[in-house]
Order: sequence, then C-alpha cells, then structure tokens
Amino acid sequence: MILKMALKGVKVIELAGLAPAPFCGMILSDFGANVTRIDRTPRKGSSTAYSLDTMSRGKKSVSVDLKQPEGVNIVRKLCSRADVVIEPFRKGVMEKLGLGPDKLLADNPQLIYARLTGFGQKGPLSMKAGHDINYIAISGVLSQLGRKHENPYPPINLLADFAGGGLMCALGIAMALFERTNSGQGQVIDANMVNGSAYLSTFLWTSRDIPIWPGKRGENNLDGGTAFYGTYKTKDDKYVSVGALEPQFYADLIKGLGLSEDEMPQFTESAIMEERFKEIFLTKTRDEWTQVFENLDACYAPILEMDEAQAHDHNKETEIFLTNAQGKTEPAPAPKLSRTPGVQTLENRPVVGEHTESVLTENGISKQDLEQLLKAGVVFQNANSASKL
Repeated sequence: MILKMALKGVKVIELAGLAPAPFCGMILSDFGANVTRIDRTPRKGSSTAYSLDTMSRGKKSVSVDLKQPEGVNIVRKLCSRADVVIEPFRKGVMEKLGLGPDKLLADNPQLIYARLTGFGQKGPLSMKAGHDINYIAISGVLSQLGRKHENPYPPINLLADFAGGGLMCALGIAMALFERTNSGQGQVIDANMVNGSAYLSTFLWTSRDIPIWPGKRGENNLDGGTAFYGTYKTKDDKYVSVGALEPQFYADLIKGLGLSEDEMPQFTESAIMEERFKEIFLTKTRDEWTQVFENLDACYAPILEMDEAQAHDHNKETEIFLTNAQGKTEPAPAPKLSRTPGVQTLENRPVVGEHTESVLTENGISKQDLEQLLKAGVVFQNANSASKL
C-alpha cells in the first residue's frame, strides 16, 4: 500500500547552505515535500562542483550561477512556482541578489519565505558572523550548560543550528502553510537561532524559582549537581546514565548498586554520593550493569555508541533508524504519523547539478534556451548522479 505523505505537493526551493537550512529542508523532504536545492556552479577551470551538505536525502539539485543576471532570473522563476523558499544567508544578501522577499512575494503572493539566520533580521548583531556557540551564548542558554567550576560547555552544534534553527524553521513553515489554507497569503518567517535556542530554553527560565532548578550552573538536579542524575564510567571503559530523580526510582537505583537507603539517603552530600557511585560502577562492565537493572525501575540506560544504537532491539522495533541496501544508516523521520508518515527508505543525496535540466524543463525553460544557458555557464548539469556514486 502506497501511503500519502503529509507534505506531498509542497514545492520548496532551498538556497544551498550548511547545517540549519539543509536540516530544515530535509525535514520537509522526509515528509513528502518536493525540495530543490539551488547550488553554485563549478569554479572556473573546474568541470564539476561539490557540496558539503550531508542532509540532502531525497532532494533535487539545480546548479545556477547567481552572479549572472540570467541565473538570478532562473531562481526567481522557480520561486514564482514554489510554495516555500528557504534562505540561509546573512541579512541583506538576498536583497543584493535581487531575490529578497519583497520581489519574490510580489511575484508569488502565496510564497512562504523562510529566512534562517543566526542573529535575525534586525538588531545590532544582525550583520555579524557567528556560529552555534555564539548564538546560544547570546541567548543565555550557554551560561547554563556545563559542570560547576568549569567553563560553560556547548552540546556540539545541536542546540542552535539544528534545534533552535532548522527544526524551529520547519515548524514555522508548517504553521505558515496551514495559515495559508485560510488566508490564501504567504508571509516571511524570521527564524533566527538566538530566538530559537532561547525559546527552547523556556523551561530554564520558568523553573528558576522551583526546587528542580534553584542554583547556579552545575548545582541543580539536571546539570550535574546531584549524583543520582549523571553518567558513570564502567569497568570496560564504557558509560552508563542514571536519572533517578523521584524517590521510588532512587530506591531501585541504590538497590541495584547494592546499597541501602539508610547508608545512602537520596540527599546525601552530592560529592560523597558521587564518589561512592563512581567506585561501584567501576566494578562491573556496562552490559553487566544493564543486566542488573533490567528488572529495576531505576531510570538507568547504557550509553550506546552510534553503531550500537542502530542495532539496539528497542530502536530496531520502533524503527528509530533507516538503513539502505548499501548498509548506510541514518535516523528516521520523527515524529511518526499513523496515516501520513515520513519516508520509509533512505533516498540518495543529489550531486551538485544533478537535476538542473529536468527541473528547469519542468518549470517552462525550453530546450533551446536551456542549451544556451548551459553553454554560457549560467547553469550546470552534472554528468554524474547520486545513484552512480
């Protein structure tokens, strides 16, 4: 049975970028949208072009030289027939190209124009360069991450780029598409990563006055301030996680560790408890501890490496990952929709310019005009395809 996908029929133009914008486009593609990435043409003297984008599964690639007016006109034409545009550039770049929202929405009043930036479209930092670490620094989130008496520590680039950036942008697009069904009008989305990561941290702001988050960084229940919510090394140099916040879970935790509540009450001084837990966890391997806690409700879980996570029985049964015929594994779309789910197989990533001819032809470019554009270097058609690589 062929299942309908939630975003089937939605046409998206994604200007090539890295991390947040490609992730946003991937989410839309995974749930059925037709996503076309606009890539650069090869540099002079080169016969091919490459992209560092690793989140392009299921997308198409059109290679266009935006330094030429004809190239800008091609993208403008594509946008006039699209539902969504995702642009990843700093403030003002698209306006300089002649592809700003005023022009594109004049061409296509139903267009959803998503601007995904670090600092947003206004304010004194809007023109500044930055990365994930800078955006979560300005948002106030980074100040809360890390252990006591250590420097604040960023969670790789997951928080601003992907959660506060790409995911929030995809949410904004979904909301704008839904609203358009009532109004018939498009709109501009300012999805900036300072705003997005701050919004994700709402719990940190609203819980400062309750016992779960009363102290400074590293002094609270969820950030290393308690020994019963943390990670521990095991005998085989692997790691486990425990999150026994509630009394009933703590009771099972110390039971598994061979302790009693009399000798280790839940609110024993954290440093004493942590040292004792460290000693005990080092007496068994990670998998031995997993066996110990199998029938205990201690909020325990082994810390799995990525290759272990994809092979874990729970993750396999709940289809957390997708694997293709070549053995390549990636996370599956989330959340899971019962009637209109995301992709069930891993689609190929396009090579730069793989779909230039087919997409432009579908959008009204004649064969004669296409040949002239190719000859002039305005567009580029890659002789290779993802399926051949």
